[in-house]
Amino acid sequence: MNAETGGSSGESLSAKVQQAERQLHEAARAAGAAEQRAEAEIKALETDLERQRAEAEAELERLRLTHEEDLQRAREAKEQAIEAAEARLGEIERQADAAEQRIEAAERRAAESERTVADERVRAREAAAAWLRDQLDSIRREAEAR
Repeated sequence: MNAETGGSSGESLSAKVQQAERQLHEAARAAGAAEQRAEAEIKALETDLERQRAEAEAELERLRLTHEEDLQRAREAKEQAIEAAEARLGEIERQADAAEQRIEAAERRAAESERTVADERVRAREAAAAWLRDQLDSIRREAEAR
């Protein structure tokens, strides 16, 4: 019975070894499949990360371009405002020059009018003085005639 027991124990051991080998192979296949799934997931995550990085870079570039465009528009608006202000200043300066010329012309006309008025006063005094002399001469002649 020992031989049979030993035989059946050997078969039982052999069956256990075979069972263990099957389990080991199953575990190895499962580990291989898990490793493949992990690699696939890592690749998917890396692909997703690269896509997100590319999207972030594209968005950053879009924002940079938008910012540059905004700055350019602001510069252009500022330059236009400066040009308009300079043009307005030039117009004001031309108007001021024209006003000064009109003032100078008015002052010349006023001085000429004052000279004319003064000349007329002199003539009026001379005429009055001549009339008075004539009146005096006339009175003297009348007085001499009496």
